[in-house]
Amino acid sequence: MMPAALALCAPLLGPLPAAPLVALADEDPAVYRADVEFALDELEKRCGHFFRLKDIDWKKVRKELAKEVKSVETDGEHLLLLIRLLARLEDGHASVRPLAKGEGVKPPEGTFFEKRGPGFFLSRAGKKLYVKNAWGSAAAVGIEPGMEVVTIDGEKAARWLEARIEHIRDLASFSTDQQAFFHATHWGLADREGTRWKLELKTRAGKKKTRTATCDSKSTVPDGPAFPVPGLTVAGEGVRYARLESGFGYVHLRRVPEEVLAELDQALAALADAPGIVLDFRANGGGGCDHDALEARFVPAGHRLARMARPPLESAGPHPYGGRLVVIVDGNTRSAGETTSGMFIEDGRAWSIGESATAGMSSQKETIELPSKLFALYVSVRSNRSSFNQGRGVEGIGVEPQERVEYDPDDLAAGVDTILARAEALLRDFPQKRVRYDPADYGWGK
Repeated sequence: MMPAALALCAPLLGPLPAAPLVALADEDPAVYRADVEFALDELEKRCGHFFRLKDIDWKKVRKELAKEVKSVETDGEHLLLLIRLLARLEDGHASVRPLAKGEGVKPPEGTFFEKRGPGFFLSRAGKKLYVKNAWGSAAAVGIEPGMEVVTIDGEKAARWLEARIEHIRDLASFSTDQQAFFHATHWGLADREGTRWKLELKTRAGKKKTRTATCDSKSTVPDGPAFPVPGLTVAGEGVRYARLESGFGYVHLRRVPEEVLAELDQALAALADAPGIVLDFRANGGGGCDHDALEARFVPAGHRLARMARPPLESAGPHPYGGRLVVIVDGNTRSAGETTSGMFIEDGRAWSIGESATAGMSSQKETIELPSKLFALYVSVRSNRSSFNQGRGVEGIGVEPQERVEYDPDDLAAGVDTILARAEALLRDFPQKRVRYDPADYGWGK
């Protein structure tokens, strides 16, 4: 069974109630072994084409799980082993779903629990880790943006984070290394309420400080930008927008649900005369909108956007915008957030920047019912946007920005979002020779 040390957190799955004191309908252990054997075979058949891309040694997984299932004695332990099996599939969408017979089955007590954040997130510049932002009790004890994190609980920060990523991976499935890293530096910092970490920090002036962070913040979800953008109008669940001091428009697409189109129309009406717009997809959690209809909001009325691998895109929406665009992505940009932001890149409509490629978890899924009829496995079987990445799609790869930009620690210390500042600089001096779409060709601004 899973070592107790690995039961700290499973952030992608969220907190689950403890197992009941008496098992609900525990099966003969042979049923659990049959489920695992079936799952290993079916996952290889349906998902095996991802194994080389994701560097998965399925023979090693088989050996590990075939051994561990021998000690499974309850439905709850079986559920936990299946969760751990899917973690090894490296699929950000993968999940174990109860069937009617498995309703009410919970993992063993202590596996999942309510978590609190330490009041800060981390970013990486070069090979070093820095405080990206801080709030609540972390800010109160003097943990400040831009500080280098030298050690955590006496261990070098980079090594501590690497161990934490591997720790989380035992229960949570990540499609790419960048998804795992961005998760660990945001949600993955959350732990049991009251957990305390001793941090050795270095200020921008080079002075070392020791501070203790306490996991007591209910806020564990990254917002996207390093700092709040002044004057934001919230159009709905998916869109927030503002006019920056530079005069450029700013649209943060936090999610892309079906309602995002109406929300985007509201934003574009307010920003119609902006000389350029930043489309910020950082921490976009995905959704289910009409991708073409979203991109079509950025084709001038009466025009069509020529695309490399698909038919031309007709302008859409009451306030289509035809000016310069810079798209921002990061490793927290997930699922439909990747495919919508990626279209602007693939179709040559915008210049893109970001700390890393997107999460690489965008796919077509299937459900595999297990023989016991307790659970089903929901897994990725085909990549979305097969035209992306020279025909390799998105799953297991992500969408790479055209320009990598890291947060500058001095900027963070000054409360400046380096990546947003770079986006504004690019709008002022746009790399037009490297972007196929030229507003002048569409009569924009005349």
